[in-house]
Amino acid sequence: MAPRPRLDPEIFNLPVAKMRAGYYSDKYFVRAREILLADRYRPRVTMQVFGKAQAFLGGVDEAIAILKLCAIEWPELEVHALQEGDEIDPWETVLLIEGPYDAFAHLETLYLGVLSRRTRVGTNTRRVVEAAAPKEVMFFPARHDHWLVQTGDGYAAHVAGAIGVSTDAQASWWGSQGVGTVPHALIAAYGGDTVLATRKFAERIGPEVRLISLVDFENDCVRISVEVARALGDRLYGVRLDTSEMLVDRSLWNQMGTFKPTGVNPQLVWNVRRGLDQAGFPGVKIVVSGGFTVEKIRDFERERVPVDGYGVGSSLFQGRFDFTADVVLVDGRPCAKVGREYRPNPRLERVD
Repeated sequence: MAPRPRLDPEIFNLPVAKMRAGYYSDKYFVRAREILLADRYRPRVTMQVFGKAQAFLGGVDEAIAILKLCAIEWPELEVHALQEGDEIDPWETVLLIEGPYDAFAHLETLYLGVLSRRTRVGTNTRRVVEAAAPKEVMFFPARHDHWLVQTGDGYAAHVAGAIGVSTDAQASWWGSQGVGTVPHALIAAYGGDTVLATRKFAERIGPEVRLISLVDFENDCVRISVEVARALGDRLYGVRLDTSEMLVDRSLWNQMGTFKPTGVNPQLVWNVRRGLDQAGFPGVKIVVSGGFTVEKIRDFERERVPVDGYGVGSSLFQGRFDFTADVVLVDGRPCAKVGREYRPNPRLERVD
């Protein structure tokens, strides 16, 4: 079977000159390379990269791009790697780099960093997607981290199964665009009138964009959902519930006592679903967001809450998925730190 195509290294827009110069690398790697060059010593090493947790691999194409564009001479290297999205076991070798150590010593910090970051995002997203299946998951954590991480994070989420990301940058590596809903700020700009803000969205944004209205601005999701549906008709794709964990929606005020009433909870979703159905809008979808984690989604799905999609944010950045690199062979002979011996992996594919 032919290897799956990898992303073109140019798509990553790497600062090649600075990476080659060691600007972003731990200093001891840069100095190690300087010592080898000064000593005119070029041992051919095999570097083995692995993680310590069960995960879904991300960032491997970016790591390869770093090696291709920022190694001193890419033709001197022989690289084998797994693919984006591959499920990996603890201690499984995900990347092997063979070549003169001075050719890539300065890049270890960089490729380990992208593997760790993208694997964390991809693994968390895959777990959310699996918990929500077959419901849609939208990747909405851009506001919770630095803008520079958006492109790779978005791609990791896409590979993991998210149906949409919130920024154009996050969608750029596969040629798509960000998705979103009518925001609270637009509703506020139109005087707190959700129906008016949603109408303006429908007037100014093309029909190819799904129209999903946020309906919790007045903390009265059932009433606002029905009003928006009546005003927009078939143009309305769905409503989104995003009630604060500090608030109890108005529709629940006479139902409290047997469940946690704050935030977006199962009973609130049921109230909105029944309200829309009774008003004659069974086709309007319900999207929920605000504090959703794998565990909360699993609870919703176990209770068969009538949710059509989940918007998930900051929880996708949680956890640690660190990677480690070790020299395991020198000039073809075993030479590894104790406990880090060479572990061949038949799943690795040769990188052209």
